[in-house]
Amino acid sequence: MAVDPNKLKVILVTDCGSTTTKAILIEYKNGEYRQTIRGEAPTTVEKPFEDVTKGVLNAVREVEELSGRKILSGDDIITPAQGNEGVDIYMSTSSAGGGLQMMVAGVVKSMTGESAARAALGAGAIVMDVLASNDGRLPHERIERIRHLRPDMILLSGGIDGGTITHVAEMAELVAAADPKPRFGTSYRLPVIYAGNKNAREIITKTLEAKTALLIKDNLRPVLERENLTPARDAIHDVFMEHVMAHAPGYKKLMAMAHEVPIMPTPGAVGLMIQSLAKADRIAAIGVDIGGATTDVFSVFFDKGTDLDVFNRTVSANLGMSYSISNVLAEAGLDNIMRWVPFQMDEADLRNRIRNKMIRPTTIPQSLDELQIEQAISREALRLAFKQHKEMAVGLKGVQQERTISDAFDQSASGETLINMMDLGILIGSGGVLSHAPRRSQSALMMIDAFQPEGVTTMAVDSIFMAPHLGVLSTVHAAAANEVFVKDCLVRLGSAICPTGQAKEGQPCVTVRFTRADGTAVEESVKAGEMKLVPLGDEKVKAAVVPARGFDCGAGKGKELEATLEGGTVGVIIDGRGRPLPLPAETKERVRKLAEWNRALDIYPMK
Repeated sequence: MAVDPNKLKVILVTDCGSTTTKAILIEYKNGEYRQTIRGEAPTTVEKPFEDVTKGVLNAVREVEELSGRKILSGDDIITPAQGNEGVDIYMSTSSAGGGLQMMVAGVVKSMTGESAARAALGAGAIVMDVLASNDGRLPHERIERIRHLRPDMILLSGGIDGGTITHVAEMAELVAAADPKPRFGTSYRLPVIYAGNKNAREIITKTLEAKTALLIKDNLRPVLERENLTPARDAIHDVFMEHVMAHAPGYKKLMAMAHEVPIMPTPGAVGLMIQSLAKADRIAAIGVDIGGATTDVFSVFFDKGTDLDVFNRTVSANLGMSYSISNVLAEAGLDNIMRWVPFQMDEADLRNRIRNKMIRPTTIPQSLDELQIEQAISREALRLAFKQHKEMAVGLKGVQQERTISDAFDQSASGETLINMMDLGILIGSGGVLSHAPRRSQSALMMIDAFQPEGVTTMAVDSIFMAPHLGVLSTVHAAAANEVFVKDCLVRLGSAICPTGQAKEGQPCVTVRFTRADGTAVEESVKAGEMKLVPLGDEKVKAAVVPARGFDCGAGKGKELEATLEGGTVGVIIDGRGRPLPLPAETKERVRKLAEWNRALDIYPMK
């Protein structure tokens, strides 16, 4: 059903999370779209309720009470709006019930396997495993893996159009032999999307049609030089709603309530919002959502050759700040976490604090020391998640190079990462540890330390995790979604100026000159190893950024860069520590430097 965006003046959107359902009301007032009211309630997809709409109605009732607008008639949402009653449209996103969980299969893990993973991740799925002919597992091990994981659906790919069909046929036979049962309900067949070599469609149909709900789409890797992910991603969205969510408790009722726009997986909606912002402003963007159990990273960069935007999303399903906090310790190592703690402490004490958080995942820091430890852990969770993202966000593998069959099956053969931090325009953080940090400067420094931006980068946080709501809204009214995202959702922190290069501490690093809106001239010089905060309110200024010899801010080593600096709640952070970011190896010296940087940026209250 086509929705006329010009008729949307009162908009209601909900996001059904794993623990909380959040509802927001967006209204068109005084010539602009603004988010006016927000309500939330516990999600009710699990026992004893087992009906997701109960939590939705509770959240909407809170919006109703706070706004004074009658929205509900019994358990129905009144549409369209008439005066002070009803809304023009109701939409929803969901990650309740664990979100969309998929397995993907390809012929070569580093080629079609990764293309399939990118398609699934971009559609908002958690990729539970990637099966491939060269993944080192025996056939019975792959079959057992499929049966054990019980995914919501499987994406099967492999081979370029016109190529060999043997390997992809073998993968289909493994799926058929596994005869996997879906996670929700036993009365329907598991959806399998085939997006591989078109010459293999007949044999895939013969193998899988009787045992699965098979859907055939265009090859996501029709030739080595090109990915075609959109048809597979769209099919994942459709299958998610028609097959998976339709069998989850209460979702048929929710789909009937939000009948004009399909319900979207929460991460897919967040990715759409990041893409929408990047396209509207023509800037490269990275967004991160760090939760208790997982960390999602989204990126949009522009291909200089074609000027097309390239979107990537990764889910670090084992990196989080509560339920998965012990995984951060295991993966990062104690030393990497300790290096961010700005005071001396015993290693055993840190281990015990992490264990306590795992045992009591809903607790929040009660002292300054606890806060500093949590923020040290968050740096490593973010760093590791971003490392995984860069490894997935790569150019197509196997392209423009001489390759033998043995090369194609070599796991180490990899493309170049598409993430160029010098091109990055905006870095957006969300999740409790970033959105609800006691001081916004703490959020800014956590992101700078973890992501190590280069050149000049605008930084922001999602204040109340509104990105999913606005992502689904962007499918019918992109302008309204962007307006609310910029005005009500994003808290602009300011700009980070981060020269690349290294020099001895105390040597010249960079000089920044600009004039504020009130006419005040500013000139700040930072030495290597220093950080400095320059207050700059809600304004944009043209600045001359002059790096010292050996340092680069985007125009070349030692060359002046004319840049637009954006102010915010923190201001302009000038980071003279260099890239890659060095930290002193000796404990006392490292603690001294961390304390020095914290004082310079007013990160923590003085003890």
